[in-house]
Amino acid sequence: MRFRSPRRVALPLLAALVLAGGAGLLRATSPVLSLIAPQSAQRGTEADAVFQGDRLGDAREILFYEPGISAISLNTSNAAQLKVRLKVEPTARLGQHVVRVRTAGGITEARTFSIGQYPIALEKEPNNDFNNPQKIALNTTVQGVAGNEDVDYYAVEAKKGQRITAEIEAMRLGSALVDCHLAILDRRRFELGACDDSAFALQDPVVSVVVPEDGVYVIAVRESSYAGNDGSRYCLHVGEAPRPLIAYPAGGKAGEELQTILLGDARGPIAQKIKLPEKAVGDFAYSLIQDGQSTPSPNKLRVVGFPNVLEAEPNNLPAQATNSAPELPVAFNGVIGQAGDVDFFRFKAKSGQRFDVRCVARGVHSPLDSVLALHKSDGGQIADNDDSGGPDSLINWTVPADGEYLVSVRDHLGKGGSNYVYRVEFSPMSAELALSIPEFARNSQERNTVSVPRGNRFATLIRAARANFSGDIALSCLELPPGVVMSSDVIAGSVNETPVVFEAATNAALSGRLVAVIGQLVGNKDIVGGFRQVLELIYGEPNNTIYYKAPVDRMAVAVTDEAPFKITIVEPKAPLVQNGSMNLKVLAERRNGFKGTIRLSMLWNPPGVGSQNEVLIAEGQTEALYPINANGDAATRAWKIALLANGDAGQGQVWTSSQLAALTVATPFVAMQIPMAAGEQGKGVGILGKLQQLQPFDGEAQVQLYGLPPKVTIAKNPLTITKATQEVLFNTTLATDAPVGQHKSLFCQIVIMKYGEPVAHSVGGGGVLRIDAPSPPKPNAPVVAQAAAAPVAAAKPVAAAPPKPLSRLEKLRLEARERGASGAQ
Repeated sequence: MRFRSPRRVALPLLAALVLAGGAGLLRATSPVLSLIAPQSAQRGTEADAVFQGDRLGDAREILFYEPGISAISLNTSNAAQLKVRLKVEPTARLGQHVVRVRTAGGITEARTFSIGQYPIALEKEPNNDFNNPQKIALNTTVQGVAGNEDVDYYAVEAKKGQRITAEIEAMRLGSALVDCHLAILDRRRFELGACDDSAFALQDPVVSVVVPEDGVYVIAVRESSYAGNDGSRYCLHVGEAPRPLIAYPAGGKAGEELQTILLGDARGPIAQKIKLPEKAVGDFAYSLIQDGQSTPSPNKLRVVGFPNVLEAEPNNLPAQATNSAPELPVAFNGVIGQAGDVDFFRFKAKSGQRFDVRCVARGVHSPLDSVLALHKSDGGQIADNDDSGGPDSLINWTVPADGEYLVSVRDHLGKGGSNYVYRVEFSPMSAELALSIPEFARNSQERNTVSVPRGNRFATLIRAARANFSGDIALSCLELPPGVVMSSDVIAGSVNETPVVFEAATNAALSGRLVAVIGQLVGNKDIVGGFRQVLELIYGEPNNTIYYKAPVDRMAVAVTDEAPFKITIVEPKAPLVQNGSMNLKVLAERRNGFKGTIRLSMLWNPPGVGSQNEVLIAEGQTEALYPINANGDAATRAWKIALLANGDAGQGQVWTSSQLAALTVATPFVAMQIPMAAGEQGKGVGILGKLQQLQPFDGEAQVQLYGLPPKVTIAKNPLTITKATQEVLFNTTLATDAPVGQHKSLFCQIVIMKYGEPVAHSVGGGGVLRIDAPSPPKPNAPVVAQAAAAPVAAAKPVAAAPPKPLSRLEKLRLEARERGASGAQ
C-alpha cells in the first residue's frame, strides 16, 4: 500500500525569530481557518492568498493532501489574516484541494482551494446592468460574489460555431452555502442556455452552448433566490473547454482500455478511448482534453475487477431481457432512455454466491434516481431497493439456488433521457475495512485532527467500519512526527471504535505530518484497511442536510507548544463489577502558574459502562474523582479508557488527555435478593437480604440499605458480612405516619475491598417494603375500663411477662376466627 507524502513549507526564519522572542508561556491553543480569499489560482503560476481566521499568528506551515501545490512564504504579522504566497505546478490536478494550516498551537479545520486552467480575473462592481456588463476574455476564471438581489453580468466575444462553456464552483469551494444560477444570453437577451442545479455538480450550475453567430454574449450569475450575501463567493470558469456531463459506459475493468462515449457536450457525443488504472480503485476522475483545453472539472468513472455487459434494446420486458454471456461478477450498463423505460438483464448464478448488487447512477453524475430489483427467471420479484446505497440503490444478495435470474432498473419517478446512464455492479462480497475519527460535535470539524502538546498527551477515537468480516482490529500509524508515539488497544470485535492516545516527548520539535492510519484484522494479514475521513464542509436546511463534503486519506498530526496542565488517571487495580460503580482518581499537574478550571470528560465508555458527562478540577486544585458505573450487562474484559481535559489558557481552549489507562470490567463478587417485607405503622419490621456468593473475597465487606421511604428508621446500617454470610437482616421502625403502600425502591450497596481498593456493588434492586395501616377495632369488643391509680403506699404487683407479639399472618387468622364467631351468634 503506497501513501503520498504531504507538501508543506516551514515558517520563514525572520517570522520564527520574532515569535521566539515573545514574552510569556507559549500555549497550545487551537487555530481557526474560516476562509481563504481568493479561493482559486491558475495552475503553473504563483498566487497570493489570505487565510482568514483566528490565532494564525504563529503559523508554521500549510498542509496540502495532494501534490502540485505548495506555500513559498507565510506572512504572520496578523493573527487573523495569514498572507500566503502559493506555487501551483503545471501538473496540479484541476479542482478542489483540501488544505489546513499548522500553527505552534495546533491544526486548523480543513478548507478547499480551487485550481483552474485559466488566468484569474476579479469581479468589478458595478456589473449588475445587462447593458453594461463587465468585459472579460474568453478562457478566464472570474472570482466574484453573488450579493443580495444582485445579478453579475460578464461579456465575452465569440465566433459562430464556437463553444462557450461556463461552469461555477460555489458550493464546491466549501466555505458557504451558495446556490447559484447561471445563464448564457445573446445581446438581444435571448437565453441560449441556463442552469440552476445539475446532476453533474449538484448545486453548482454548468452551461455549455455553441454560439449561432459572431458577436458578444453575456454570462449572468446570481444566487438562485436572489438571497446572496458578502459570503456568497464563486469561481466562474468561462472558456472553450469541452463539457461532457457523463460517460457511457461509465466505467470498466481495471487495466483495460475503455471505449466510451462522453454525453452532454454542446457539440454532441464524444467518442473516447480511456486507459483505465491497473488496479480496481472504484471511483476514478477523468478529465477530457480537447484542443489543448481540459474540462473545468473531471467526469466520474468506475474502475472494477470484472467486465462490462452493455444493454441491447429492446429490453424493457422480462422476455426481452439482455442476456449476459460472461459469468458473474459483471457490470450491466444501460441508459433509461425515455420516460417510463425499464431495462431487464438476464444472467446465471450459483447457489451460495454472495454479491453486493449496486446500481451506480448518481455516483457517476447521472440524473437517474434508480430503483433496482432482482427477479426470478419468470419475472417474479425477489427483492428491490431505492436508495440504500446513499442516493443509489443497493441489494445485498445471497443466491438461493442455481439457475437464471433477472435484474431490472427504472427511475423512481418514471423519468428518462439520453444521459440517464447507470451501471449495475455485481461485486462479490469481500472483507472491507475503513478507519476514521468519529464526529465530536454535530456540524463541526472540532477535534478531527491530532495536536499533541510537548511533554503531554492527546487522545482521539478511531472508528472502524467493517464489511463482511468480524474480529479484533490492530491499529498502527506510519511516519508520525518525530518524538510522537501512539498507544492503542485493539478495536475489539464487539465494538466499532477505541480510544487512541498520542504522546510527545518534552524535547519534540514543533512539526506536523499527514499520517497514514492502518488497521489489520488480528491474525489475518490479508484484511487491511486505511484512513478515510469524510469532511462535511457545507450543511443547511432542511435538517442540516450535507451539501458538500470532501474525503481525505490521512490524519493530520502535529506537535504543539507546551500545555499549561497535564492529567493522569491513577489506574485502578480493582475491577469495576457489573451493577457496580467506581470513582477514578485523576491527578492534575499545573504548569507555569496556571490556576484555571480544568474540565474532564470521558472520551469513550466500554459497552455497558456509563460515566458522568463532565467533572471539574476546580481552580487551584490538583485532583478530582470521576464517577463511572457498569450495568448488569456490561461487557467483561480488560478495556482501555482515556479522559479528555480542556481549559482556557487565556487565548482559547487547550486540549490534552490522560494516558491510556486499563479498566477491568468483571462479574460481581456477590448478589442479593430482597424478599418483600411488610409491617404496620408504628411498629418494627425486619428487611431480609439473601446473599449469593459468586466469587470468593477476603476479609469483611460492608452492606448498606438504601431506598427506605420517609418516616422509616433503621437500627444499624451498614452491616458487616464475610464470604460465608448467607443473609443479613436490617431492623427498621415504621413511624405512626409512615406512608402506607408498597415502596419498591429498596436496594443495597456492598463494598468489598480488593487490592486495597473498594469494589462497590449495587444489589437487590427492586426490593419492596409494604407499609400497612393498623387493623381497625374488632366489632362488639368489650370496653376495657381504665384502671384506677394505685395508692402511693401500695406495693407494686409483680408484672406478668408480656405476651409474645403475633406475626402479621397470625393476626389475620385470629381476625378471621373472631369474625366467624361473631356471625354465629
